[in-house]
Amino acid sequence: MTADRVRLAILRPEDEADIIAANVASREYHTPWAAPCLDPTGFAAWLETAGKPNHRTLIARRTGDGTIAGVINFSQIALGNFRSAYLGYHGNTACSGEGLMTEAVRQAVDFAFLDIGLHRIEANIQPGNLRSIALVRRVGFRHEGFSPRYLMIDGDWRDHERWALTQEDWQK
Repeated sequence: MTADRVRLAILRPEDEADIIAANVASREYHTPWAAPCLDPTGFAAWLETAGKPNHRTLIARRTGDGTIAGVINFSQIALGNFRSAYLGYHGNTACSGEGLMTEAVRQAVDFAFLDIGLHRIEANIQPGNLRSIALVRRVGFRHEGFSPRYLMIDGDWRDHERWALTQEDWQK
């Protein structure tokens, strides 16, 4: 999946060194919003989860030089009558401020609706993560609510805002 400035690919074992280097370089950038893998053991655990049938993990790379712009994950994919998944993502400092993650999330949404066959995508974002909230707004997600102590991140239960996008809204 390629757009003008960013391309997406399914996570592969060969991505290990690039992912770890990008995450280590972006550690302060991710704190306190995300805690991505920082070593081979963490990458192996992440790769195992990413390979499960109800997950899809995509790596976003800047076209031209292949620099990792970020990671996009669809988890808890449910099909049948539900056709829903949770969206998670994090960008990396090497491409911060270039708009590549907005492009990447748009491509990932296309992938989720067209290739996976989802009807609904939900993103849960910590209220103070204003850059992430602005990103989902740009992509077309709507605010649906607030969930106290929703998700454990880096050892703490964190409040989250719920944002969602359905196929009907995406097609407009």
